[in-house]
Amino acid sequence: MLRFEHVCKRYPDAGDALIDVSFRLARGEMAFLTGRSGAGKSTLLKLIAMMEHCTRGNVMLDGKDITRISERRIPYMRRNLGLIFQDYKLLNDRTVFDNVALPLIVSGYSHHDISRRVRAALDKVSLLGKERKYPLSLSGGEQQRVGIARAIVNKPKMILADEPTGNLDPDLSAEVMHMFEQFMQVGVTVLIATHDVELIQRLGHRVLTLDHGRMLAS
Repeated sequence: MLRFEHVCKRYPDAGDALIDVSFRLARGEMAFLTGRSGAGKSTLLKLIAMMEHCTRGNVMLDGKDITRISERRIPYMRRNLGLIFQDYKLLNDRTVFDNVALPLIVSGYSHHDISRRVRAALDKVSLLGKERKYPLSLSGGEQQRVGIARAIVNKPKMILADEPTGNLDPDLSAEVMHMFEQFMQVGVTVLIATHDVELIQRLGHRVLTLDHGRMLAS
């Protein structure tokens, strides 16, 4: 599903963020991406999400080389990805339904398909009864679940999560991780960037460790 081949990323003003990084993730595999602050985790996720391009090497996503992908092709390729953020990145002036529907609206789905898919996604995260609520009326855990519903509404092949449990208590963190494991079991590849060592050890999935831009374990 995902393959990095000798990937380097250099910023003109900040030097090397990633140095000769190589690894593979299979379809339906779940892995944690860890390392100290500044190790290169966010840069690696941005390369997969096509927010950045690598300086050298190749990034293969679902059998396609996204290393030098054209701007025109990026929206199409991003349909394969579900992105989840620590700070949720919800639109506070839109309802839960509208927040989850946004990727489908951008992709040009019909009103009927949007309604069906949004309700199915909200049902998966146990928020079907709160579709007309606004984000600020929800708890932190509920807002994160809205973010997860938005990430899966397009039925992506891969989920990227950047510190998805950073603002949650241990019980809610466990609940969110259980959702990710359910997605993995139906063939979705899941990559989670996190500092939570206890969480990583408890779940026992594969760990990718970055240190000063280099992959220590894969």
